[in-house]
Formats: sequence, C-alpha cells, structure tokens
Amino acid sequence: MIEIIKVLLTAFFLFASSIKIFGWHDKIFQVQLEMFKSYGLNRSIMRLVGMVELFGALAIWSSGTLLTPLGAMALLATSIGAVGCHLIFDTWKQGVPAMITGTLSAVIFWNSKELILGLL
Repeated sequence: MIEIIKVLLTAFFLFASSIKIFGWHDKIFQVQLEMFKSYGLNRSIMRLVGMVELFGALAIWSSGTLLTPLGAMALLATSIGAVGCHLIFDTWKQGVPAMITGTLSAVIFWNSKELILGLL
C-alpha cells in the first residue's frame, strides 16, 4: 500500500513541480501563477515551491534513509501551505487536492518514523 501511495504522490508532484519550475504547460502555469500572485507571492516563490515538491517526490523513494521522512515532510509542508492559502484566499473546496496529498504525505512520514526515532 505504501508503494501505491508513493507512486500517486510522485506522479502528482512531478507534474505539479515541473510546471512550477519550468512553466511548460502554459494554461496551467498561468492559472497557478495568478493564484500565487493573489496570495501575495511571486514567480520566484512559485519556483521554490516547485523545487521543494520535486525534492519530496524523489526523496520519498530513498528507502531506509533519512531522505524518506524528509521528503514526506517537504510534501506535507507544501500541502499544508496550499490548504492554508486556499482557506484564507479561496474556498475550502479548492484545497481538497492539497488535503489529500497532505494526508498521503503524512502516511508516508508516519510509516518512516522509525528512521527518525533511530536518530534520537
């Protein structure tokens, strides 16, 4: 089940991050950029969010290393940020995808908690 969640998160965040970083899909890119601007954020922040998403999407596959929980935390953080922005500036309905990715990221993080506990 964890591998299925990882595949879903990776597919979603590779797609989303590539648009934020490279702007290759003009229609989606323009919509996202306008959303970021409406939140008081700029293109540089959008690119940074994309890089965090890319890191998380790749890092969750580093089984047995600290990168797995760090990647899950990166995805969880971007999801929580997205939910917050949607709740403040939009409607809760627009935050549903971020709520789902946040929940899935939390599952991956919880599943890799032993790696963090082992460091303590």
